[in-house]
Amino acid sequence: MMTDTAPAQNMAQKDNAIALEDAWETAAHLMAPGPAAPLLSLVAPVVQDSGLELLRIRMTGQDGEQVLQIMADRDEGMITVEDCERISRAISAVLDVEDPLKGQYILEVSSPGMARPLCRPKDFIRWAGFEAKLELSRAFDGRKRFRGVLSGFEDGEVLMDVPLNGHDETPTLGFKFEDIVEARLVANDEMIADALKRQKGKNGD
Repeated sequence: MMTDTAPAQNMAQKDNAIALEDAWETAAHLMAPGPAAPLLSLVAPVVQDSGLELLRIRMTGQDGEQVLQIMADRDEGMITVEDCERISRAISAVLDVEDPLKGQYILEVSSPGMARPLCRPKDFIRWAGFEAKLELSRAFDGRKRFRGVLSGFEDGEVLMDVPLNGHDETPTLGFKFEDIVEARLVANDEMIADALKRQKGKNGD
């Protein structure tokens, strides 16, 4: 007796899409800050359909020139120039149809690089053990900027081991995710070695 698995597959795809939308909404303040916010729901699915993940969108500009910066990522290995070109073509096609931007703009697609921004809860989990910098929208213990070693993400908070005066041992602090306005890794030799390892794994060497 044959069973039609299409309804179950469709339901699973729908659930995955809803989960992704929820994740984008949760991290929207870091993934698409300011004027880029309305573009998140358009751009993120396009990048996802290309087999990659959207890390961040930014809109910049001066002298009347708009620049749309798209940063894409993948869990294993680094994205290539060909990946960037493929995403750029797909995003351009969607934006031409939807026309969310008024006037001329320049589209830039790139990979994160060493001092990568951390924009999603999964980023703080993936890079636990690495040094990072955080900037907050409101002061925590009288400060808005912190530097330390990431130790994960739990209950809506980014966990970081931060050296503090008066403490013999480095305490682990929890920063509310919604209070973070900027977060990025600190590039160092360990970061470079990890990136090379990921790239080697991607190439199957």
